[in-house]
Parts: sequence; structure tokens; C-alpha cells
Amino acid sequence: MNDFPRYFIDAATAVPDDDVEVIIVPVPYEATTTYRKGCQEGPIALLAASDQLEHYDVELQQEPCFAVGIGIHDAIADSRHQPDLLPETMVQQVEAALTPLLQAGKFVITLGGEHGITAGVVAAYQQVFTEPFTVVQIDAHGDLRHSYQGSIYNHACVMRRIVDRGIPLVPVAIRSICKEEADLIASQQIPVQWDHHITENSQWIEDAIAAIPTDRVFLTIDFDGLDPAIMPGVGTPQPGGLNWAQTTRFLRTLFTQRQVIGCDVMELAPLRDSVVSEFIAAKLVYKLIGYYALSRGRLG
Repeated sequence: MNDFPRYFIDAATAVPDDDVEVIIVPVPYEATTTYRKGCQEGPIALLAASDQLEHYDVELQQEPCFAVGIGIHDAIADSRHQPDLLPETMVQQVEAALTPLLQAGKFVITLGGEHGITAGVVAAYQQVFTEPFTVVQIDAHGDLRHSYQGSIYNHACVMRRIVDRGIPLVPVAIRSICKEEADLIASQQIPVQWDHHITENSQWIEDAIAAIPTDRVFLTIDFDGLDPAIMPGVGTPQPGGLNWAQTTRFLRTLFTQRQVIGCDVMELAPLRDSVVSEFIAAKLVYKLIGYYALSRGRLG
């Protein structure tokens, strides 16, 4: 299992070769998290856990890693060695690093790091993609505050930055917000798929897909959107959330019924003496690659 096929691409290479279709971009950045720290270690832990993945996907009955070339691109300097890097500077760096990859037609999966990174990721997509797209957010929290702890680039504000850009937003599995966020959701009529409604509604996936107003979708996953029973390694766990089957059913439906143009996975904070969270995170990224390959007809 330790020979998972992938290419490592030096940061000096602006755009990988044509045989690399899916680009993994680690961004080990953490500055504004407010409870349990450690998500700056998430990308490295996820990549290490990926060495233990089986190539064969039982659900898809294929080996997706052989259907698309997978590259690990060191496009972002390791911010763990830059403790004073401001979040707004990080957002600019991420946008600049991802833009040439998107212009080259690559399918990019960004690994965080704190969720504030997504502001830079989405900025790059908005710069490259001229047609509208919707951000679908799997998360426990709304992340819709205008500012938090003195910064509009705090991880608790990242989806507000998306809304401010005029990009449609469909949040899924939300179960923790403040009054400011509740007022914004009501005034902007944001079609939140609340966690408590998901547990009561067998048609929640169909409802969530129907709430997406565009064909193109960017997917952002904060790992605390999953049930902490299966994903305990996060900074701000909340009771409830999606289980594995709910998550994969929703993602497969999303990829087959919409055109997913890119993804990120954020806020994995590995636990000491446990590999559960990083292995599940790696498995989920591999599912994203598999569903992408399926949606593009790469699996036959």
C-alpha cells in the first residue's frame, strides 16, 4: 500500500506536465484558529496517511489513481516556518499559486490548514472561471461573521468573504452559528442545509443539489462538518454532522449532477496517538479523486 502512485512537483515548476491531471496543493497554514490548535500539521499528516490507502475503490470497482495522473505540488511555501505570516498575505499567496494551475486546466484539491485559506483558493477560481459557480460548503459552522478577533480574514469569516464576492453559497451540515450569521442567512436567503433537517429528511441530498443555482460548483470541506465520532481530529468539534455514508453519497451525487471545478479540505488537526482522523481525511480525498474521474468518464 505504500506505493500510492503520484508525482512530486517542485515549487519552481509553475505548471505540471500534461499527464498530471489532478494536483494536490498542501497549504500548512494556521494563524487564526481559536480553540484547539494543530491544523497546520493537517496536510502533512493526510499525505502520510495516504500511503496506507488501497488503490482499489470498492464502491467504484476501479483504481482511480491509475485513471488520472496525481501530482503533489509544493506551490505554497511551508508557512510553519513563517510564524508571522499574516492571513491576508497568505490569501494573496494562495491565489497567485493556484491561478496558473487552473489556467492550465488542472483539477486542484487544496489541503489546509485553517479554513481561511479558502478565501485565496476561491479568489483564484473566480479570476480564471468566467462562468458563474456556486461554493458548496460542508461545515459545522457558518463562518459568516464579517470579522472576528480583529480580522476579516479569520477562519470564522471565510464564507462571508465568499458572499461578499457575489458567489452563491450552499452550506451543508451547519449546526453552529452566532446571531450575526443568523441575520445574514435570513437577509441574503442563503439556502442552508441545516444538520438537524438532514437527520429528519431522507431527501436532503436532492434538496441540497436543487438549492445549487449553477452548473459549476467549487466544493469546500471543513472536516468538522463530519460527525466527530468518525472525525475527532478537528479544532472545534460539534455534536452531529455527516457520517461516512451520508458524506460519500452526497459527494458522488454532487459530482455526477454538477460540474465540480475544484475542491479543498480544511482544518484537519491530527490527534496524538491516533491516526483515525488523518486516514479518514486521506480516504475522503481519494474518494474526491474517484468521483472526479467518474464524472469525467475516466473510469470506463
